[in-house]
Amino acid sequence: MTKYLVNRILRGLFSIILVVAIVMILVYSCLDRELVFASDPSFTHMRNNAKEAYKYQRWERYGYLDYVTYGDYLQQLVKDGTLSQEMYESVAAIGDTPEQDTPEAAEYIAKFIEEYTAKGYEDVRLSAKYKPKTVRYHEGGEPRLFVYKDIPLINRLWTYLTGIFKVDNIHYVEEDIEDRGISFTFYDPVYGGEKFSPAIMGNGTQHKYLLYFDDTFPYIHQNLLTISLGTSYTVNTGVDVFQTMTQTQGAFKNSLVTYPAVDANGNHIQEESADNLHSAIYIAGSFGSGNPVVDQRYVDDYTNVQVYKSGLSKMGYSFVIGIISVAVAYFLGVPLGMLMARKKDKLVDKLGTLYIVFIIAVPSLAYIFMFKALGDRLNAAAGTSILPTTFDMTNPTWMMYVLPIISLALPSIANLMKWLRRYMIDQMNSDYVKFARSGGLSEGEIFRKHVLKNAIIPIVHGIPGSVLGSLVGAIITERVYVVPGAGNLLTEAINKYDNGVIVGVTLFYATLSVVSIILGDILMSLVDPRISFTTKRR
Repeated sequence: MTKYLVNRILRGLFSIILVVAIVMILVYSCLDRELVFASDPSFTHMRNNAKEAYKYQRWERYGYLDYVTYGDYLQQLVKDGTLSQEMYESVAAIGDTPEQDTPEAAEYIAKFIEEYTAKGYEDVRLSAKYKPKTVRYHEGGEPRLFVYKDIPLINRLWTYLTGIFKVDNIHYVEEDIEDRGISFTFYDPVYGGEKFSPAIMGNGTQHKYLLYFDDTFPYIHQNLLTISLGTSYTVNTGVDVFQTMTQTQGAFKNSLVTYPAVDANGNHIQEESADNLHSAIYIAGSFGSGNPVVDQRYVDDYTNVQVYKSGLSKMGYSFVIGIISVAVAYFLGVPLGMLMARKKDKLVDKLGTLYIVFIIAVPSLAYIFMFKALGDRLNAAAGTSILPTTFDMTNPTWMMYVLPIISLALPSIANLMKWLRRYMIDQMNSDYVKFARSGGLSEGEIFRKHVLKNAIIPIVHGIPGSVLGSLVGAIITERVYVVPGAGNLLTEAINKYDNGVIVGVTLFYATLSVVSIILGDILMSLVDPRISFTTKRR
């Protein structure tokens, strides 16, 4: 079994990497990269050189190419100590054309081009006619220069995969800070330093809190290891895909927050706020920048915090609806499928077959809209929204889950009924069932101890996939009932050409698929010990 799981996991990892690579090829190579500007209002208002430069800057952010400006090159020389700040001022000014460059600037421009040409960048200037690879342009009245080259697929894939898991450390902050290290406290400052709540905090790390406790499930949380699936640029600008799926939504959830700063009397500042101080990350120069809101609340540069919200995350809404619909489907589909098998060709079986045929024949969109119309009619008759047909995160109620759950459960029930009936009827015609009857066993004993035990195995294999699939969400159902779940995330990213979200969600879906298959195999072997994944030599 162990050998099988190891092989299965390795094959699964290879499949995930292959899927991500194929998606990257489709996104970055097969699609026109100009499409990323289709819904960009800033791009449509730009003209001439500024517009051309903006394209290359965005393409770098979207992962198409590597982009280096002449100014960045000079700043690195200053940082390395090979160029003085005084000399930087004189060589940074460049002309519209090479002929207009000063002798000092021309020397460093030549070094810049020579260095990056050796790395695969081409030396072509932008003048009256646009040319690729090295570009001069006017932005804010000043000519600038940059170089770029397309990122090879293997480099892009390697960078992406090696950056999925990030471990925080005390050397994350490059600036000079005092007391760089990790500290431990039994009394979390977030609670005023009086409540017993152990926490591990860092200084020089990206996150202020590496480990902490609070009053929300699972009560112990960590920021030491974070998951990064890629940054979104249009769906949720500047936010990681995993965070987009897991961060809460809805109205702000205020509570009494104790900030690190103290007032004139030496007491910590306390305000009613939705700020989550446990999520604070380092932003260089944010403290002491003149922002009164920040300067009056904090004492260092750990000032960027998330906020508490009253609703669930995208994944949370999808999972709640999905897992309840799965439970309803198995609770109704399994016994009804057994009943149809036992009452084969009788009224119950015919009614069940009619329901199965109806669900298969009618598009899911039709009965989803039918249930929504029935809900609207019921609400109109009652004069109030007793059965909401859309999600309202400002005034949430459990009744708004009813119609999406029913819409998702209906096809699953029919599917379970169909396959369990088929498997049980196949088993009922087996020789061991005839032998059991001849041995004097009742029909009920035969069904419970023999037929069901064998027929349920394929159904059991699909349970992990159904449970994990709830995290993905349902595209049509969530759109019709306006559920703020994860089901619409991939389609929205495709429509907006958000490459980071497309690749990140694909990786998430592929991982869930591999994990569900492995868990299904394990569960199947637990249900039936006769199933073995080891090969024995004879």
